[in-house]
Amino acid sequence: MAEHGIELKGSSFTLSVVHMTDGDIQRVKQQLAEKIALAPAFFRAAPLVINIEKLLQIPDFTALADALKALELVPVGITGVKDDATRAAARAAGLAVLSTGKIPMQQEQQEAPAAPTALLNQPGTKVHRGPVRSGQQLYAANGSLVILGSVSNGAEVIADDSIHIYGQLRGRAVAGAKGNESARIYCQQLMAELISVAGNYQLSDGLQGVNWEQPVTISLAGEQLKFDRL
Repeated sequence: MAEHGIELKGSSFTLSVVHMTDGDIQRVKQQLAEKIALAPAFFRAAPLVINIEKLLQIPDFTALADALKALELVPVGITGVKDDATRAAARAAGLAVLSTGKIPMQQEQQEAPAAPTALLNQPGTKVHRGPVRSGQQLYAANGSLVILGSVSNGAEVIADDSIHIYGQLRGRAVAGAKGNESARIYCQQLMAELISVAGNYQLSDGLQGVNWEQPVTISLAGEQLKFDRL
């Protein structure tokens, strides 16, 4: 029974995760600024989780949170915690301590359909053969991106033009990263955490309708995303 005025429910949201391999906060800030410059509309006010699993020392969480806020990001919490001291330091800085589950790998075992030769040979097109695994990010600057495989949960593919995925799309796909409104996203099976075309995006919860798990192309019509079956 819900209490008057509030109701607590479990839910899930799409969050970007930055994997820190360097404890230098200023260097991390600079590298994030360079990534944000690729797609500023996509990253503006984006909630962010910091994975510190590969760090050998406890970082200055307060300085880290301040650096993220200066980039107009919203630090939510950290993951990859290995000891109580790190957990306490994160909480003292106002950050949540999160845990991650295992990513299903079934999609990586599926054979991708063949892509047209003309597309693969198109000037400026970047081609990736095989799955894009969780934590990976691929970016095609000034051109299109072709994935001959699936995109896993937690993976991100970005292109200044269109994105062609010859497999399942479970992660995040950002086409038209620099504002190209004619960019499109093509995928063999739509199961995405997030899709974006020229800064107009939609999250997983809004995608789970008639086009979910279907082969689709996603384009921009005015300021709305348009879905068509392949």
